[in-house]
Amino acid sequence: MAYKTKYEPENPKKYLGNVNNIVCRSLWERRFCKYLDSNANVIRWSSEEVKIPYISTIDRSIHTYYPDFVFEVLKDGKVITYMVEIKPKKQTIQPKMKKNKKTYLQESIQFEINTCKWKAAQQFCENNGWIFKILTENEIFKTKT
Repeated sequence: MAYKTKYEPENPKKYLGNVNNIVCRSLWERRFCKYLDSNANVIRWSSEEVKIPYISTIDRSIHTYYPDFVFEVLKDGKVITYMVEIKPKKQTIQPKMKKNKKTYLQESIQFEINTCKWKAAQQFCENNGWIFKILTENEIFKTKT
């Protein structure tokens, strides 16, 4: 069963978009919403508010990708904009052949679709002077040392 909840920001003025429609599709996304909302270094943020067209190599059709987050931080007097996708690490690498060929095929198709989305996002960010990142559990749950 898929996870889906609404997030209610504590600092709604920081949110770019409809504050009544912030959807978290995982606990990791919810944690990241809270981080963006409460972090004093984050000037503004949004969730699934940016639309990026991309062509899927699977069906050769145009689709729309809504990246998980876009946020701005002030660093050395300059505003830096990040676009972030949250994914489990295993979904960011090419699947390996499995005994269950159907599962392998499904994972391979999803990986290819994600790759098309991320290439379009990277190009969009380059065109706009933004930085694109894919965050996995390795970054989200990193402990400070």
